[in-house]
Amino acid sequence: MSRLVALALSFVALAAAATPARILVAYYSETGNTEKMAAAVREGAASVDGASVRLRKVADVTDEEIRSANGIVLGSPVQWGNLSAGAKRFLDRVGEVLGKAGKTLGEGRTAGVFCTAGSPSNGQEMARLGAIAAFLAMRFVIVGGVNDQEFGTLGPQSVTGASPPGVGPRDQADARRFGERFARVTLRLRGAAPR
Repeated sequence: MSRLVALALSFVALAAAATPARILVAYYSETGNTEKMAAAVREGAASVDGASVRLRKVADVTDEEIRSANGIVLGSPVQWGNLSAGAKRFLDRVGEVLGKAGKTLGEGRTAGVFCTAGSPSNGQEMARLGAIAAFLAMRFVIVGGVNDQEFGTLGPQSVTGASPPGVGPRDQADARRFGERFARVTLRLRGAAPR
């Protein structure tokens, strides 16, 4: 009997390994800056074997993409020290869609956040913490970033009103590093507790 159980568990582990981890990178962007960061996050996540990554504007994400995601990364510009209204609506949708599937919501899934802002003191930390708090309330496991000096972060950010304006190469490198880390952590969590 114990051999049968061990064999069954082996098949479950093999099935989980054979199915790629589904990662959804959803973003809201008005000027294209957050979209550039989202593309870099996607690039980093897609570089990890075993990760299948979808890049979508929050308005284009389907309910099925939310339900089937093993990990969700949300990108938003900072508006008035907070997430954009479009990013907030997306968080509400995630809760609504997963809530209809049962009370476990994001249990066993990862989440992460990145942002862009016009100046250094626009509230990037507050915006990311607001999204992180929402994901935590939905029982997601939060994955943060690591900057180029190997310090942990809440997730990548870009100050786009600097000189030169826009998303710079260093910001994109942080976003790619974050995407790769996010995919690796999602794969590890998924392997430990396949659904």
